[in-house]
Amino acid sequence: MIFAAGLGSRLYPLTKYKPKALVEVQGKPLLDHCIQKLSGIGVHKIVVNVHHFAPQILAHINKSDYEIPIIISYEKDKLLETGGGLKFASKYLLDGPTLLYNVDILSNIDLNGLIEFHSRHKPMASLVVRNRDTQRYLLFDSSKRLIGWKNIKTQECINHFPKLDFSSLAFSGIHIIDPEIFSFMPDKDKFSMIELYLELSKQHNILAFVDEKSNWVDVGKPDDLNKMNK
Repeated sequence: MIFAAGLGSRLYPLTKYKPKALVEVQGKPLLDHCIQKLSGIGVHKIVVNVHHFAPQILAHINKSDYEIPIIISYEKDKLLETGGGLKFASKYLLDGPTLLYNVDILSNIDLNGLIEFHSRHKPMASLVVRNRDTQRYLLFDSSKRLIGWKNIKTQECINHFPKLDFSSLAFSGIHIIDPEIFSFMPDKDKFSMIELYLELSKQHNILAFVDEKSNWVDVGKPDDLNKMNK
């Protein structure tokens, strides 16, 4: 599933008249970069959630000749955030593990390695993380199990197991979930995946897949987008 419903406010004014998913890097929309990468690892369908300028994304998909089926999850009434968007699209995703990918992430990560990791350890979710500077960190114990979250700017912190040693790692916007996660989703339509992961981590394995070898960039900001285009 590609998360492509966001407003792209960090990329304004580029997103004043088009969705973030259709902003181009090297002449190719971000959505196509993601679809091309996912098509190369053997997935059998891709779900794309849409909201902001959804008709433009629909028109682009309809005129494109992708190698695998693209299913649209249209959040027409309101933006549901990542967790709510996943819950809304769940009817398409109950037949096996699902790889989740933010449309504004460009990376040469070995996704097959991530899939193998998830298959071997069988957690409820595997989160791709790395050592990088950010305002918000996920906290993992020595076995790389998620135990909390910290906002460096506000000093807000959640730690379910404060007596354990932990490392702080930044989420990369790439993750795999097992379909069992849908039975634990909250009774509301709008929430974030991080919010859900933190709640589940009290009793379930949410594991870190540490990815330091690949190139990775969040092109959701103009400066980073310009660097990638150069």
